[in-house]
Formats: sequence, structure tokens, C-alpha cells
Amino acid sequence: MPQSTTAARRGFSFWALLALAIIVIGFGLPIAAGGVWLITLGGSWYYAIAGLGLIVSGVLIFRRDIIGVWLYLAVYVGTLAWALWEVGVDGWALVPRVVAPTVILLLVLIAIPAMRRRSDQGLPRGAVTAGLAGIAAIGAAGFLYLSVEEGPVQAQQVTPETPTETNIVPPAAPPADETVPSGVEPFDAPQAPLPNLEPGDPIPDGPTLGADPAPGGPVEPEIVTPETTYALFETGVDWPAYGGTNHATRYSPLNQITRDNVDQLEVIWEFRTGDLPEGDEAFGNQNTPIKIGDRVLFCSALNKVFAVDAATGLEFWRYDPGVSTDAIGYNASCRGLAYYEAPNLTVGDLCATRVLMQTLDARLIALDVETGQLCADFGNGGIVNLLEGIGDSAPGFYSPTSPPTVVRNIAVVGSQVSDGQTREAPSGVIRGYNAETGVLEWAWDLGQPDLELPLAEGQVFTPGTPNMWTIASGDDALGLVYLPMGNSAVDYWGGDRSEEENTYSSALVAIDVTSGEVEWFYQTVHYDIWDYDLGSQGTLVDFPTENGPVPAVILPTKQAQFFIFDRATGEPLVEIEERPVPQGGVEPERLSPTQPFVVDFPDVLKPDIEERHMWGTTPLDQLWCRIQYRQASYQGRYTPPTSETHWIQYPGYNGGSDWGGVAVDTQRNIMVTNYNDTPNYNRLVPREEVDEIGVVPMGDPAYQSNPDTSVSPQVGAPYGIDVNAGWRVPFTGLLCKQPPYGGIAAIDLNTREVLWDRPFGTARKNGPFGIPSMLPLDIGTPNNGGAVVTATGLIFIGAATDDLIHAIDIETGETLWQDALPAGGQAGPMMYEAQGRQFLVINAGGHDFMETPIGDYFIAYALPE
Repeated sequence: MPQSTTAARRGFSFWALLALAIIVIGFGLPIAAGGVWLITLGGSWYYAIAGLGLIVSGVLIFRRDIIGVWLYLAVYVGTLAWALWEVGVDGWALVPRVVAPTVILLLVLIAIPAMRRRSDQGLPRGAVTAGLAGIAAIGAAGFLYLSVEEGPVQAQQVTPETPTETNIVPPAAPPADETVPSGVEPFDAPQAPLPNLEPGDPIPDGPTLGADPAPGGPVEPEIVTPETTYALFETGVDWPAYGGTNHATRYSPLNQITRDNVDQLEVIWEFRTGDLPEGDEAFGNQNTPIKIGDRVLFCSALNKVFAVDAATGLEFWRYDPGVSTDAIGYNASCRGLAYYEAPNLTVGDLCATRVLMQTLDARLIALDVETGQLCADFGNGGIVNLLEGIGDSAPGFYSPTSPPTVVRNIAVVGSQVSDGQTREAPSGVIRGYNAETGVLEWAWDLGQPDLELPLAEGQVFTPGTPNMWTIASGDDALGLVYLPMGNSAVDYWGGDRSEEENTYSSALVAIDVTSGEVEWFYQTVHYDIWDYDLGSQGTLVDFPTENGPVPAVILPTKQAQFFIFDRATGEPLVEIEERPVPQGGVEPERLSPTQPFVVDFPDVLKPDIEERHMWGTTPLDQLWCRIQYRQASYQGRYTPPTSETHWIQYPGYNGGSDWGGVAVDTQRNIMVTNYNDTPNYNRLVPREEVDEIGVVPMGDPAYQSNPDTSVSPQVGAPYGIDVNAGWRVPFTGLLCKQPPYGGIAAIDLNTREVLWDRPFGTARKNGPFGIPSMLPLDIGTPNNGGAVVTATGLIFIGAATDDLIHAIDIETGETLWQDALPAGGQAGPMMYEAQGRQFLVINAGGHDFMETPIGDYFIAYALPE
């Protein structure tokens, strides 16, 4: 054949068909090979069959044989049938199963005119093209409909299971500066005076502030007689504490913003702190401001404190403690300030009203609310060194990020201690300081229960004990502070933990704030080797029971359960059942055979994940996740950690509730919870492998030269730990589990019924390779940071990774308003009144772990005047 004829035949259509054949075969080969691998692991046969069909189809398409088109169509129709059989009409679950095949189908249809006729009796190629295009269009339209279908899920009432006896105390496992005033204006007293008590006056513990008495009348609390007076606070005009008050209901009785006018909210003022990373430092400020009188007070990521006019955002003063970025541990964050009124000082005296702050470099600082000056009579010139008694600690290893909780004039403090480093980590000691003088009144040290203060020279608190990195709540009437405790140092192995550590790890502990002694406790996870520390502040409410309302504490957990206790005695107000859990792993002799489950109050955890729940952008990465699923150890909740293979931890350590806690509408008795629904893919790494990698703990001289690795050393244990948080797909960065990855729900405390539960967070800022999709569709993103609820039935919340602040109807779950934030909103909002207007304020600080944009914004919304 002449060369000119051959060249003519190898025109555009030839090369287009060649490219299409390469695409089809390029998908088919790894899908077929991976499918065979998956079959050997006990997984789905679909991929091997579909991959083989794609290979043959691609070869026929290259040969310009119309049969290749029909074969691809057969594979496509089979794929649709298989996908609907596996996941039904869940639009997001269908994405990796049908989107890429549909795109290729369109290319195949376009290529039909270039195909050879197999006989003159066949259908015209134009008719074939039109018919197949119609099929593709119908499929695409159906998929689009399924993807945009939204709306909260209406849940049914929980049916209690057969009661069984439980213990209040579960069985433990075996042992194994300078002030910079600027533009100071006179300090106005709060518009609504706070109650002051005379010495000897009894403190009533009635219903949660703002709530109507529950049916049956209030429960009579224990009456106490404090030695000194102390102030009680309420939300409304002010927002005097991180959770609104120390009860942490996050409820505002203000009623100016309603369902009917919430869509008119506008930005009234914006304030920027200037604290932003200069290099690759980890930032993630999660600040909830407080409001006292005419001013809003907040702290930046590096602990600069600001007081601004509540109505205008104009700065009154600022204080810079000079915290270095070297002090950053997990990330740079200052969750809040603690407000305190000194009973022994006169109004107008310096520091009669003050704020207390813990800094990243472990200082407790007291500042005058009016001027920003240090309180000279507190500690050493206004500062207490929290590293005293901690021993040798590298910068950032012991790094407080949460505010103190002040109960009966005692400021109770804990600290973040960096995870996964060494068994000899800084102590998790809890300390109580006099909020007026800064004197250390008591220290709760698990390893030294009879510890006497002050410490002798060179004496230190017990290293490696469970810590409290989050926020405590408190009850002034009972004189109790409620500590959500974390794990011992080295989260994923517990062979040398003491009996005390195994008792109080991952427990809610009620401490007598006067003596520092344990009043009661309840352990939510026995022998915790999953990093299921308690990240949420307990919320204090009057909980309805058949005998009337009982003063209670609600504790959310990372397992998306809600433990509820009589806050005076620790008696459970819900039924808790000890259920058998999986055994095995690397330390089977030490695992607890059972774990506590709440059985007569709803949780928001979803069923165990299965192979069909794997996800990705295309069938390829979904297939990879299926192979990983089949390779891993997974027996459901509490699957024991393993070393020879990975294990799936579901929920992961960022599952359930974290630092945002819950919010309770005390008028309607409705609890609102936002939650995460993500797994981890982990492996214990043998010590010799850790040493080969060369990773060392904080405090080691070579720490700054650590390799870029996901392995943490866990020095002192036989294993390091490799955690794939969220179980990310290589290359695309998406998660292996299908959406949703987070949700929000409302639970009626009276009926114990889930009113609604829906995915929370849109896909607008999420996508493969870190590219925002900008799709305004609810997908349910990871979310951290809590909500505020109002008397008008509104929920205000940021939290999700879509960088929006939302207003949601508490009765229906419908989103009524939203606004784009300039950075991530992984902080709890707050609400107050100023100059007759109701304000909503949120810190848009972003979060490095959540991969939201980092910012330094505080933004205030209100209705137009």
C-alpha cells in the first residue's frame, strides 16, 4: 500500500481511537489486576470482571470494531446495577463507581462515527450514538438528582434494651511583660448586674439558667456554706465563660434574632490580631471570646489578649506575653479566657475584675479587665510559672491551650501534653490555684495521692500520667469541678501503666474544688489504647427523669456516646451496659473484656464500616481502599491495635465529639451535637523499625532533625505508632470511607428521641488533590468547634471545613442562613447584647489539622439598625 494512503488512513480519527483505547485499557489493567488481588483477600469479584471487560473493549475500540462500544456499554450497565445493589441511591457513594465510567462512556459515544461497520445490516451509527447518548444522559441526570437531594433524616425514638446491672465505678484493667494599654475608656458595669452573695449566704442550685422549671418541680440541691463569697454568672447581656457559663450549655436567652430575620444578619465589625504563621508553624486558634460589660475579650493563637468595644470592635487595650513559636506543641491555639470577680477587692480597684489565661509556654497570667495591666498581687507580679514541678520539658511538650475553670475562687488548670512521644512525658497533674493570689492550693497527682505542698526542692509531679487538655466545667453550689481526662503518655500501648492510671484514664472525674480530692468518677473507656481521650467539656443541665429533673452533667465522647450522671453523686442517669468487645492484638492479656455502652439514650455513631463503604475519586482509588480494608484487622468498635498488619479504628481519635462539646436549649430541653464520622488506619511499629526510621521524641537533641514521617516514637514502649488520621487515600488526599464524614443532630432530652440527624458541611472547599470543588452540596465534612443555641430556636455554628458559619432551625435541622468566613471556623461562637443589639461573634482562625485556611479574624454579626 502506498505510504500516502497509509498516512491518510492514520488521520485524526486513528489517533483519537488510539488515545481512547489507551484510556480504557489503562483503567482496565490495574482494575483487573487489583480485582484479582481483592478476590484473594476475600473481597468483591466486580473489579476483576469489569477490568477484564475494559481490556477487551479497549482492544476492540483500537481495532475500530463497534463490538468494543457494545462491550463497554455492557460493562457500564453492569457497573450501574452493581453500584445500586451495593449502595442504593446514595449520590456521594455512587461517585467513584459511576462518574469516571460515565465520562469514558461519553468519549466512547463520540468515537462511534470513526468505527468500521461490521455488516450492512447493523443499525446506523448515528442512531447507535444517539441511543447510547440518551442512556448516558438519563444516567447522569439521575446521578445529579441523587447528589443534590438534601434534608435532615428524621430518626425514631430509641428503644431501651433489657436493663442490666452496672457499676458506677467500672473495673480497672490490671496494672501493667508588659502591658500595652491603647485607647483605654472607662469600664462600664454590666448592663444586667451579676448577683453578689454575702458570706454565709446559701447558694441555690436551681434549674439551668434561663430554663423553665421541669415538670414535677425542681430537685432540692445540697446546700453549702462557702467560706468566702463568689459571683454567679449568666448568659444574655454578657457571655462570661468559654461555654457561656461554667455550666457550658452554650445557650443564649436573647430573642432579637429570629427564624424570620436571621437572613438579614450582616458583619458589624471585624478585628484582626496579627498572629499568623511566618513559616510552617502549626496554627489553629479555636478561641471563644467572653463578653463582660461593654467589652469583648479574647486571645490570639500566641496568647496576645485583646479587649475591644462590644458594639464597635474598637480596641481598648492589648497585652502581649511574648510567647515564642518554639512553645507551639500540637498547634498554636488559645481557646479562651476565664473571668473572675475578686470578692475581697472593691469595685474600681485594680484587678477587682480580671481575666486568667494559660499560655503555650506554660504561664498562668492574670490581667485587669479594665486596663489590661498585670495583677501585681497574683503570683509573681501577675504571673504563675506552670512549669514548676513539671520537671525537664522541651518547649511545646507541656503546652496549655485551654482556659482555666474558676469554681469557688479556685482556678483549676490542666494542660496539653504532646502525644506519642515518650512514656516519661510531663505530668498530667491537675492543679488548683487561688484565683486572687495565685497560690497553689492543691494538686491532684495520680502517682502521688498523698502529695504535700509545697513541693520539696527537686521534687516533680509524676511523669506520664493522664492529662486534661480540654476545658473543665464547674458547679459552684456543689463546689465540684468536672475534669474530662485524657490518656497516659504513649496512647497506643499500656503495659506499664499503674493501677491509678488504668483507673482514671479517659474518665470524667469530679473534684472537690476546695480540697482537690476526688468526689466521684466514671471511666468511659477501660484500658484505653485507642487515644479515646475525653475532648469535650461536660454540660450541666437539669436532666428529666421519671422522678423529676436531676442536676446532671452530660458528657459527650469520641465514640459519639453521651454519658449522663447525677453531678452530685456520679450515679448514672442513663442505663450503661458492659458489653463484650474484640480481644487480641499485641497485649491480649491486659485488654478489658468489656466496654461501657449507653443503651437507653441515643448515640450518633453509624454502623460498622464494610468493604462497600470504601470511597475515592475513581474506581482505582476506591479499589485501593478496598484492598487496604481487606488487608487490615477490623472487628468493629474497639478493634485491638496490631503490629503485623494495620488495624482500622472506627471511629478514629477525631470521631464523635471533640473540643466543641454540645449545646442545650434549656427552654426546649433539646441538645444539639455536631460530630465526626471518620476512621483511622493505624499500625504499631516495632521498636527496631522505629529506630531504623530515626524518629526521636521531643526533648531529644536530634528532635529537630526528625524525618518527615507519620510515625511517632512512643519511647518506653515496645512499639511506635503510625496513624493515618481519617484514613487518607494516597495521591488524591481523599478519605477511604465514603461520606458523610460529619453530621449534626438534635436530641430531645425529655423523650430521648433524635429529632433530626443530617450530614453537616458542604463540599465547596473540599475536593481531590486539595482542589476546592466549590460544590454547594451537603456532603458532611469533618467538623470541630461547637454551637450556640438561642431562645428563638436557632443554632449558630461554624466548625465544618467549608469555611461557612451557619444558622440552623433547631426543630427541623434546616439551614436558614450562612455566610462565608475568611478562614476556617473551628471555634465555638458566642452571643451577647450591646447597645440594644444582639451580636454573634466567631473566631475564624482556621486549623492546620483540619486543613482549613489559617486566619486571625474575629467577626461580629448583628441585624441592621
